[in-house]
Amino acid sequence: MSSSASSANKDTATKLTVVMLWLLLGVFVLYPLCRLFAMTFWVDGNFTFENLRPFLDNWYDRRSAINSILLGCSVGVAGTALGFVFAFVTTRLNLPTWLKFALSAITILPLISPPFTSSIALTLLLGPNGMVLQFFGLDNFNFYGFWGTFISETLTFFPVAFMTISTILARIDPNLEDAAYSLGASSSEVFRTVTLPLAAPGIANAFLLVFSCSLADFATPQVLGGHSFPVLPTQAYLQITGMYDFKGGAALSFMLLIPALVVYALQHYWVSKKSYVTVSGKAGGKSSIKGPGIALTSLMASIVAVVVAFIIAIYAVILIGSLVKVWGVNNTITFDNYNYVFTHGMKAIKDTLIIACIGTPLGGLLAVLVGYVTTRLKIRGHKTLETVSLLNYTLPGTVVGIAYIIAFNDKPIVLTGTVYILIAAYLFRYSSAGIRNVIAALTQIDPSIEEASRSLGAGSTRTFVSITIPLVLPAILAGMKYLFIHSMTAISATIFLVSVNWTLITTRILECMTELQFAQACAFSVILILLVFAASGAMTLLAKVLCRTGDHIGA
Repeated sequence: MSSSASSANKDTATKLTVVMLWLLLGVFVLYPLCRLFAMTFWVDGNFTFENLRPFLDNWYDRRSAINSILLGCSVGVAGTALGFVFAFVTTRLNLPTWLKFALSAITILPLISPPFTSSIALTLLLGPNGMVLQFFGLDNFNFYGFWGTFISETLTFFPVAFMTISTILARIDPNLEDAAYSLGASSSEVFRTVTLPLAAPGIANAFLLVFSCSLADFATPQVLGGHSFPVLPTQAYLQITGMYDFKGGAALSFMLLIPALVVYALQHYWVSKKSYVTVSGKAGGKSSIKGPGIALTSLMASIVAVVVAFIIAIYAVILIGSLVKVWGVNNTITFDNYNYVFTHGMKAIKDTLIIACIGTPLGGLLAVLVGYVTTRLKIRGHKTLETVSLLNYTLPGTVVGIAYIIAFNDKPIVLTGTVYILIAAYLFRYSSAGIRNVIAALTQIDPSIEEASRSLGAGSTRTFVSITIPLVLPAILAGMKYLFIHSMTAISATIFLVSVNWTLITTRILECMTELQFAQACAFSVILILLVFAASGAMTLLAKVLCRTGDHIGA
């Protein structure tokens, strides 16, 4: 430990900050998980697996577990392949800058939309009275089940793979491919033997991320899965809300936790590998990027064009669906659905905005404190602190939601029915992006800058406020934007925590879907998308004003 870190550790403000962080993480991360495990494995003062036995013996629950893994693997493969195609087109083909920007913007659109967007649109297109079915006269087509859930989740989560793989592909040195060309390799051979192997770590990491997203998804299977295709998140939700069986819900969430932890371990293994170096300190001329050949380029461009058209069609359907009386039955244009949103749904809009606006700055503060303590102060157990701060994000949202409802439903800490449990659920789950951003930013900043401040007599608090925070402000704002978007659109964790006193727009959309009020669900979705876009634009503008370095916020 450096002398500056040791002296800072002795500072009273530093000690109070560390104690406060451990207290908060202990209460809102470790304590709920401990209560979850206790309810699952602790019966009458003894450790037992009896609570798991009924679900392991039940064929329907075993089928749910198999379906969850099958769906996750299928969406992982399809989403990663689609993400790779989009990433390759936007980073390795010679397209106009405006076209690359447009493709990236359309690709990211599903990530900042409500989780039901694609489900609603696909239901209106392929469900009962669907536009496509009516056009082709297909009356007996059943869209619900595996295929509907698979298509919807693939469209929703492939942008995760796109963002992961595009970063890797953009950093591949074209000179490596030129060397293969100079040895007589064809375009397809270079693509197969050079580009793909160099992108392998990013592809593997993208698969694991998409698999995790699918495994934890509650919204899509709830709407499109039906009884014919049960999955663990929906089964756990029905166990608690339908049967009021907290022990059963805890047991099912533990079954969901096992593949999630395996995936996290594999992801950590791949991310930590350092065997595919393409960026070194050696300077040299940089050649232009060459495509993989006419045939492969045409195929990729065609796939991108079809998917982009489908995404645009989905959002067009949502907009049109919000303006008709009854989809497929009475297509008269009306604004009654928006009138319904701003009357019956106004409370949900206000509650969602209040929760997001309170949680977002708190998330920024938490991110910078955790990042600073774990990166700069190097206190004892700083790695453990970092791991615990990111733990809620690595777990499926259903597990986190069940853990919170078990932990805070009775003494010693009662938070159910209050706004605090919703804020805490979002704060300690989605501030992880900000924490990672701050840690990455601090590792790029020379500690001597802060040491110079302390050598001139400034205390650790003043140095932190006047030096550290301005330097990592772009990272903080990026994390705040991520937290705000998910506070507006996420549902898997907080579906268990809403109450009569506090509700969310996403839960109102789910209610409309289950009651077959598709037009009202579309109107809620349009309003939510507009709110998220407006807030994202405002935060991006704020970042440009506050960050004179020109850094901007990413999604």
